[in-house]
Amino acid sequence: MSKLLTVFGATGNQGGSVIRTVLGHPQLSKQFRIRAITRDPSKPSGKALADQGVEVVKADLMDKSSLATAIKGSNAVFAVTNFWETMSKETEVKQGRNIAEVSAELNVEHLVWSSLPNVTTLSNGALPNVEHFDGKAEIDAYIRELGVPMTSFVPGFYMSNLKSAMQKGEDGSYTLAWPVPASTKFPLFSAGTDTGKFVASILLHREQLLNANVLAASGWWSGQEIVDTFKEVTGKKAQYAEPPADVWKGFLPNEKIAQEMLENFLLVRDYKYFGANAEQNLTSAIELLEEAPRSLKEYFESEQW
Repeated sequence: MSKLLTVFGATGNQGGSVIRTVLGHPQLSKQFRIRAITRDPSKPSGKALADQGVEVVKADLMDKSSLATAIKGSNAVFAVTNFWETMSKETEVKQGRNIAEVSAELNVEHLVWSSLPNVTTLSNGALPNVEHFDGKAEIDAYIRELGVPMTSFVPGFYMSNLKSAMQKGEDGSYTLAWPVPASTKFPLFSAGTDTGKFVASILLHREQLLNANVLAASGWWSGQEIVDTFKEVTGKKAQYAEPPADVWKGFLPNEKIAQEMLENFLLVRDYKYFGANAEQNLTSAIELLEEAPRSLKEYFESEQW
């Protein structure tokens, strides 16, 4: 009898990628049946999953009884929370702790947690405002404290951010304006296409990767290399600009978000986003993949500019 893989965020970038990859994988598709967790199974995205033979279940991350129904019988769980939905670290941490507690109570054999570094800890308090990272890291620590068998999936800087970051001027040229030097290297990640590749690797190498942090990105590109690749692919004019931090923050909707985003960029500049041994650890994760992750060039080729 096949095992049950329960996927949270089933209609989002990460969860959707996990489902597509497992359904199409010659080994995992036989090993696991899939339960997709969504807030509204009646939406077209939920019905589309059901049409593929996926069990679609409604759940509320703030309601443990709802989560118990969603997770019951699961051998493996992929869990992700969305800070930007509520803009509340407190809410996100509560949601993640609920998933962790229910997973512990129901003896889930493998919880794959979509995590991020604790920036406050990593920076020794120099960058204390990156709440959308720190909350996920706090949940990560709580899962480990409870003793749930787990692997941390740690995604890099989303390539999809580049769509809005490449600003088109009146003359038709583009500018990538970030508050860090053009030499700053970013671990770029295509969430919609590649989350499933890394999570498949985690499931296939469960014993090796239990309690590990699996970094997820395609590789490292500097701000200047991002611009150069954009020009190569599109044939359009583009440049990199490094505005002063206060000027850059002025383009964002409010001070709190602006400070959080600034510190996010400083995390990349000063701590390589992931912290110590980032390059080595990412290389190790990529080497375990069965399929190469999407390159920056492939990302730019997939978008309309």
